[in-house]
Amino acid sequence: MKALVAAVFGFTLSIQAAFAAEPVFPPASRIGIVPPQDMVVSKRFSGFENEERAAAITFAEMPPQAYDQMVPGLTKEALKKQGLDLKTRENVKIGSKSGILIGGAMTGPVTGRKWVLVVKDADLTGLVIAQVRGGQDGYSDAQIRDALKSVALRNSVSLEEQVSALPFRINDKAGFRPVRVLAGNSVLYTDGPQDTVKAVEQPMVILASAVQSLPSVEARNQFARAALNSNQILKEVRIERSEAFRLRGQDWHEIVARAKEAESGQDIVVMQSIQFDGSRYVRMVGMSRAEQRDENLRRFRAVADGLEILSQ
Repeated sequence: MKALVAAVFGFTLSIQAAFAAEPVFPPASRIGIVPPQDMVVSKRFSGFENEERAAAITFAEMPPQAYDQMVPGLTKEALKKQGLDLKTRENVKIGSKSGILIGGAMTGPVTGRKWVLVVKDADLTGLVIAQVRGGQDGYSDAQIRDALKSVALRNSVSLEEQVSALPFRINDKAGFRPVRVLAGNSVLYTDGPQDTVKAVEQPMVILASAVQSLPSVEARNQFARAALNSNQILKEVRIERSEAFRLRGQDWHEIVARAKEAESGQDIVVMQSIQFDGSRYVRMVGMSRAEQRDENLRRFRAVADGLEILSQ
C-alpha cells in the first residue's frame, strides 16, 4: 500500500512539474520562458519581473540576420565598455536552435548581475536579458540560467495583437495604419502602399513608451531636444517651436522642426510630442515631406491628442 501511495504521489508530482515547465509568453511576444519562482509578467515591458527581489528578464525580437551581427560584438572588451564584466560565455543548444549565453557583473552606476542570451531561429533572433540587482538572496545564478535555457520561440503573432498589447492606446489614428511593432513598446505607422518607408516618401508616425527617471519640469526642454537630435533618420535639425503645456491633466512637451532626411537629404518637417506620466512617458515623432507640411502636421496633432497611456 505504501508503495502504491508513493507511486501515485510521485506520478502527481511529475504531472505538476510537466505543467510548471510550460513556457509563458507575455502578451503578443514570440519569446517565452519558464520564469523563475515569483516572477510575473511585467506590465511595463515585454518580459518578467519581481520588484521585491530587484530582478527582471526582458525580451526583444529582431530579424534573423541580427544574430550574426550581434554575436561577434559580445567580446570581453566590448562588453566592458558597456558596463558588463564578463564572467561566463557558452554556446547553447535549445532544441534545434543555436544560442550564446553570457553572464557577468554590472559595473555601471547600477550594480548587480546580468545575463544575455541571444538565440537564433529561421525568421527571428531572440534577445533575452536578465538582471538581478543584489546577491544570491534575490535569485541564484542557477535559477536565472535555468530560466534562460527554457526559452521558447513561437510562430508569428498578428500585428493587431501586438498593437493591442502596447502600454498605450491611440484613439485617433488620423488615417495612418500600423506596419510594425518593436520590443513590445514601440510602433510605426504610415500612410501609403509601402510598409518599408525610405526617404520619408510616405508620412510616418513612431510612438514609443519608456520607463525611467524623468527629468524635472525645468529640464524637459533640454530632454526633448536631446531626444529629437538622437533620431538617426534626421540631420540638420532646425527647431521652429518648442514648448511645454498641460493637456487632460498630464504634462507634455512638443517640438516642431525642419530637418533633412539623413540618407537622401530630402527636406522634411518633424513634430515630436512627449506625454509624461509619473515614471513613464510616451514619445511620438511624426515625419513628413516639407511640401505636405500643413496637412500632416494637423494629422500628427490629432494622433498626439488621442494618445492615452494605459494604467499599470
